[in-house]
Amino acid sequence: QVQLVESGGGLVQPGGSLRLSCAASGSSISNYVMGWYRQAPGKQRELVASITSGGSTDYADSVKGRFTISRDNAKNTVYLQMNSLMPEDTAVYYCNARRFVINAWGKGTLVTVSS
Repeated sequence: QVQLVESGGGLVQPGGSLRLSCAASGSSISNYVMGWYRQAPGKQRELVASITSGGSTDYADSVKGRFTISRDNAKNTVYLQMNSLMPEDTAVYYCNARRFVINAWGKGTLVTVSS
């Protein structure tokens, strides 16, 4: 079973940037669909971005043009580059790995956008 550990969260000012990392272990993620989700206080978890094993990407409308998801299968890691951050991006960000019946989650990393 794949295990996921997110890192890179923190406090950033509006307009700033962060890069989140999701390190996988226990299994190669090369054949997994990888995704980043987020959950803000009092809100449901939502999909931010996803990337297929072939490299096709999809983004929530709210982050298009600002966030970029990428994967490095050699490092078994997925990234989320977040630019032009806004206060409404504040949330816990979770990494997800899906393949057939497998649906694995990390424990999340907190991103706070505030001046």
